[in-house]
Order: sequence, then structure tokens, then C-alpha cells
Amino acid sequence: MNSFALILAVLALAAFGFWMGRARARVLASGAHLSTLHSLPSYHGAYVALWCCVPALLLIAGWTAFEPSIVEYVVISNLPQAAELPTAQLGLLIADIRSLASGNIVSREVDPALTAAAEHYVSLQALSHASLVVLSLGLAIYGLYVARKSLSKEFRARNRVEKIVRVTMIVASTIAILTTVGIVLSLIFETLRFFDKVSISEFLFGLTWSPQTALRAGQVGSSGAFGAVPIFAGTFLITILAMTVAVPVGLFSAVYMSEYAGPKFRAVAKPILEMLAGIPTVVYGFFAALTVAPFFRNTGEAAGLVVSSESALAAGMVMGIMIIPFISSLSDDVMNAVPQTLRDGSFALGATKSETIKQVILPAALPGIVGAVLLAVSRAIGETMIVVMAAGLAANLTLNPLEAVTTVTVQIVTLLVGDQEFDSAKTLAAFALGLVLFMITLSLNMVAQRVVKKYREKYD
Repeated sequence: MNSFALILAVLALAAFGFWMGRARARVLASGAHLSTLHSLPSYHGAYVALWCCVPALLLIAGWTAFEPSIVEYVVISNLPQAAELPTAQLGLLIADIRSLASGNIVSREVDPALTAAAEHYVSLQALSHASLVVLSLGLAIYGLYVARKSLSKEFRARNRVEKIVRVTMIVASTIAILTTVGIVLSLIFETLRFFDKVSISEFLFGLTWSPQTALRAGQVGSSGAFGAVPIFAGTFLITILAMTVAVPVGLFSAVYMSEYAGPKFRAVAKPILEMLAGIPTVVYGFFAALTVAPFFRNTGEAAGLVVSSESALAAGMVMGIMIIPFISSLSDDVMNAVPQTLRDGSFALGATKSETIKQVILPAALPGIVGAVLLAVSRAIGETMIVVMAAGLAANLTLNPLEAVTTVTVQIVTLLVGDQEFDSAKTLAAFALGLVLFMITLSLNMVAQRVVKKYREKYD
């Protein structure tokens, strides 16, 4: 039984526990009205189900997280030569043991010691998995038994269930917050290491980006230039071009579908428009590279303009098409949420439909529209594939949309692709770019919140 099947088994036991707890509550009522119970039967069932599945799922999660490290430690501790190996070689040895245990190719000659270690690894994995199955199912059954036994007429099942749900939400929120803090701290730590090697003024105000590092002493052209201004200029240029396309089209389509379109047209048009959000970005990249970019290049040449085969204009236009559904769908939902009474009141005062939209609907839906635009901006800033295929990798400092540019995310991917040493300025530059991009997006969110707060309308 694999982990997925084990989880399904635990959830099946939880479903059975829910049915058993609800049936037990109805029996406790003894044919009388359910008001004789402190809590509804569904709460009794939920209480039993939670006690059945939550401890077992926590055990499975913890076991799955720590099992590989423990098994590897036990296997390595039985190899006398492992204690003398450096960290890098020890990692390669563990990888070879795992590969041999899985029947894959290893990077060294297979000797009896390595074979014995692989066999030991397989046996420990089998023992661990069998133990996990027995313990998790046993814990689920025990929780089901204890929870069902505690049920009674006076049992406050609703309070217990709500407390468990509240604690679960608190734990989930804490995990989310700690994850965010951990990401930010890791970015800050690696960025400080980068600034020990490269001046912060050179990074923030430098006009040349060429993150080359020397492989040997005296290598020509390996000094490196880490001026990030061209990268951020390219990011903002493509984002502005994308939003120039997405915001008007998305907002106007939302207004039309919300205020003008009939139910039949809306039922067909909105799903078709939202299908754009489900298309993989690589497809948009192919469309930009094979259709849009040659069209702009040919059109520009016919008009006497010099257009690069990879341009910011092509990437921005296609990216704008990609993020139209984000603005359109969210803005449409927000405008539909505006109470109909506000529309009726505006019409009663003699306002036209367009005046109602401009003076009532849009101000009421402004917070949601701003949120939709911010989501679209974040999506545009974080896009990589379209930029790689349509705008290129050249870090050019230009505001001309007809030239090739690059973005922050593309450079981060480029710097971290392959086997990299995290002691070089070239690799650490990716974390500095990520931190600056995080600060920029945070600033945009803060400005948007101020705008929403300033122009928010209060409606009764």
C-alpha cells in the first residue's frame, strides 16, 4: 500500500466514522426530537471523523517527511568509510545507494559494500512503510473508537468540532506566515552574501548586466558586470505593454458582460474568455515567437522601421492577451456583486446606464477591480516563458519596444539553471534580483491599498 492509498484508506475510515457518529447520535435521541441532543447529529459525526483522520494524517505527514533522512542515516552509519568522506562525496554516495536500490544506473563501480547498503536501504524502506501502515490505520481505528465512546446526549460535539476547526485554521495560517518569513529571510541572507562580493550601488544603479565569473585566474572578459537597471527596465517595459492591452480589454469586456450582455451570450462568452487562462504559457510563447513577432517585424520593415526578431512589443502584446481573463473575470464578478438596489436608485434619479456604470458601479467595485489589476501585474512580472521565446535574453537598456529586452524572472532562471556553486556572485545575483522584485511588488501592493482606501465608497 503506497502513501496515496494509505491516505484514501484513512479518509474512508473517517467517512465511516462520520456515519457511525451521526447514527449513534440518532440512537441517543431514542426516537425523541433531536432537540434533546446538545448538538446536531452531523456534529457528532464530524467529531468522530476528525478524531479518526487528523491524528493519522499528521502521523503520515511527519513520517513521510522524516523517513528518508532517518533511513539514509542508518544505512550510512553501517558503512565504515562513510565517516571519512567529505560532505559532497557523501551526498554522491547516498545518491548512488538510492539509485542502486531503485534499479537505476549509478555513477561508480558497484562493489559488495554498495550492494549490501542498497539491500539494507530497501529493507529499511519496506519495514518503515509497513510500520507506517500499521501505526496510521491503528491510530485511526483507535481514534474512531475513543471518539464514538465519548458521545452522549449532553456531549458538546459542536463546541469540540468548532475548536478543532479553529485550531486547524490557526495552524494553517501560522504555517503560511512562517513560510513567507522563511522565504524573505532566505532572500535577505543570500542577498547580503551577494553584496559582500558586489557593491550595492553597482547593482542598483549600474547600467550594464553581464554576470560573468572567472573559471581560472587571468581569464579574459570574466570580471562581470552586475548593473540591474537594464533588467528592471525591460521588466517594466514588458509589463506596461501587457497592461496596456489587458486593462482596457479586460475591464470593458467585464462591463459589457456584467451590464449589457444577455444571459445566453454571457453563458457562452464568459467560459470562452476564461479558457485563455487555462492555456499553457509555452503555447503563448510559441504564438508570440512564430506569429506575433514575425508580423511586427514584417509590418515594421514595410513601414521603414527596424524591428528586432525578438522584441518587447511581441512579448508584451501576447502577455497582455494571456492576462485578460484575470482582469475580466474578477472585475465581472465584483461588478455583479454590487447590489441591484444601487442600480435601481440611480435609474430612478434619471441617470442613464452609462452614467450609472461610471458613477455607481465602478466606484462600488473599485477595490475588486484594483485587486484584479494587481493580480494581473504580478502575473505579468512573474512570466518567464513568453519573454524567453519572444523577447530574448539580451539585457538592453532601452525604452524602444521594437528592441529585444529581458526581465528579472528570465535572468533568475538563467542564473540558476544547471549545477551552480552558491559561492559565486553570478549565482547569488539571482537572490538579489528576487529580493528587489519582492520589494517592488510589495510597494505596488501598498500603493494600491492606499488608492483603494482613499477612493472606497461606503454603501448601506
